[in-house]
Amino acid sequence: MKLRLLASGAALALGAFPMTALADEAADPLVDVIVVTAPRGPAVTTTSERLEPTALAGPDPTALLARVPGGARIGNGALSGQAQYRGLFGHRLNLRVDGQRFASGGPNLMDPPFHYAPTALVAALEVDRGVSPVRAGPGLAGGMNAVFKRLDFADGPEARLGYDLSAEARSADDSYSAGGVAGLATESWRVNLLGSYEKGEDAEFPGGTIRGSRYERSVYGISAGLRAGPHELALDLRHQHTDPTGNPPFPMDIRYFSTDFARLGYRAELGGIGLEAAFSYADVGHGMNNFDLRPSPTAMNRRESLAEAVTRAAEVAATAPLAGGKLRVGLDAEDLDRNVVITNPANPAFLVTSLPDVETRRAGAHAEWTGPVGALHGEFGMRIDRHEAEAGRAVLGPALAAGPVALAAAFNAADRSREDTTVDAVARLWTAPRKGLAWRLTLARKTRVAGYVERYGWLPTNTSGGLADGNIYVGDMNLEPEVAWIAEVGFDYAGRRAYLRPTVFVREVDNYIQGAPFDATPGVADTLQERVAAMSGDPTPLRFANVDARLYGFDVAGGVKLSAAWRIDAVASYVRGERRDVPDDLYRISPPSLTAALTYDADRWSVTAETRLVADQSKVSRTNSERRTGGYGLLALYGDWKVREGVRVSAGVENLLDRRYSDHLAGYNQIDGSDVPLGARLPGIGRSAFVRVSLAR
Repeated sequence: MKLRLLASGAALALGAFPMTALADEAADPLVDVIVVTAPRGPAVTTTSERLEPTALAGPDPTALLARVPGGARIGNGALSGQAQYRGLFGHRLNLRVDGQRFASGGPNLMDPPFHYAPTALVAALEVDRGVSPVRAGPGLAGGMNAVFKRLDFADGPEARLGYDLSAEARSADDSYSAGGVAGLATESWRVNLLGSYEKGEDAEFPGGTIRGSRYERSVYGISAGLRAGPHELALDLRHQHTDPTGNPPFPMDIRYFSTDFARLGYRAELGGIGLEAAFSYADVGHGMNNFDLRPSPTAMNRRESLAEAVTRAAEVAATAPLAGGKLRVGLDAEDLDRNVVITNPANPAFLVTSLPDVETRRAGAHAEWTGPVGALHGEFGMRIDRHEAEAGRAVLGPALAAGPVALAAAFNAADRSREDTTVDAVARLWTAPRKGLAWRLTLARKTRVAGYVERYGWLPTNTSGGLADGNIYVGDMNLEPEVAWIAEVGFDYAGRRAYLRPTVFVREVDNYIQGAPFDATPGVADTLQERVAAMSGDPTPLRFANVDARLYGFDVAGGVKLSAAWRIDAVASYVRGERRDVPDDLYRISPPSLTAALTYDADRWSVTAETRLVADQSKVSRTNSERRTGGYGLLALYGDWKVREGVRVSAGVENLLDRRYSDHLAGYNQIDGSDVPLGARLPGIGRSAFVRVSLAR
């Protein structure tokens, strides 16, 4: 099922929690809609819930995930937040930006997909509920799509002007941002210009300043479309540049990201047959170093890494009626090229290709049918994917020591090509709402192949695909694909004054890929990899390995309408992740949490008081040397005022009591000279006020 967070006017601006009204027997039970929008309208149905007002201050849309059952944000930096869903994150989620899948440029995932989704440009954050459908592509768990704003086609031949703009300022990091979309449209063509700019300084917390947490990012682009009869063509072009931006959990900071996106899409409805096709391209250039935004090390220890990732993708699909329902069949393919070079700007002889010219290719096919199954409704899908991966030869400069030279020689002599075939299947059943109550059941088999860092990291480094646990990792070219067996059950209830949406889930994952001790004698440097890792300060490196894992838990969203103006809404999440092969827990699993809000809604304004309660997390990974965290509670106030039609002012104060706390999903500080001790878990931001002005037409 799909959870959809819409935003207009303020671009994911204000909205805390949904309030569901009467059940609608005709609503599509596969599409849950949670609306984060400026204009308030009528109450919605069991599958369409409205968030008013939603609090989102700052540049990262993943901050909204605390309000999604099972959702959480991993804080690796102001512009590097990762989405977590029911304990899984990173490449295990099927993430898209405006419908486009692409490879991130940073080997440490400093640019996770939503790095490319500034909040001022986002119209909707769609979250696949439970598991991602096979039509969305491969992925081990759920999926998310950040849909950009655009001016759609008009109803007549005359050109219509439209815009959706916002500007914001925030106190905790002295940040400001502005952006949006503006354009013209008729019934047969549309042209939109989009752009945004954001800048923030080092963030404050109760106790000082988080050094190296500043950020700066700009985006500009164009979106255009043509419509002629049943045919529709769309073109999207966009460039994004990220200037020096801090990443305290990593040993380096972002020097730049320079990224280009292009996507050409087509769709038509011909004789009852729906056709869709898309071609996309993304080119990410990335530089990072350890001396621009943090105290510069000695000349011998200066490092600057340069990376590039190019993605070419194509997809085509057709939809037709079949057996009282709808059948969709499709083909899709991706070709990804990546390269990572580590240098020392103070020593031209120091150069090593730690991930050399890695090319991965995938070709897939899927079929999906949705329709009635006796007294039930169902969706059944299957996809098969063929994966190929190959790495080039490692290249080293003359300044490299004998250990890395020997490891590179062994890597170059090995067979560096791999092939895998994966099969995914999803079955979802649900009942029609009866007196506001609908039951649902999901069974799935989902897979994921090893990422390029996990497979081809021949040199022991702290490159980990964004884990930020401080360990040194080594890859394994013989990793098997992960296979998850998933079951979940729940119900959706929507009455006149209350709603409730609980879900219980379990995921058994075979060949789960995570760090494991390099050999049977950790701490004893009896291999070349361990000796090289020890030279970098970690005598106990981890290697990416296949293990067995289990994730299970429950989450729920609910609310009560107390009166015509007052309502209470809440979201609670619990997930447990554990190893099945050894007595240990999985790394970076979000602790149990409850977020609740009390809202007063008037005709032209609203105010919300919100509390977020997070339990301590003692179920931590010993393998990853993960530390426990204590629980905490936060308070926030949000307000929203509709000044007049098309003009809105939103404001709020987060962490109202200026509480010092540590988010379990935040990394450990690796910047010396900060008010946060070196190696300590990064604290949450202190009291922060924000104000936002939105204009929409």
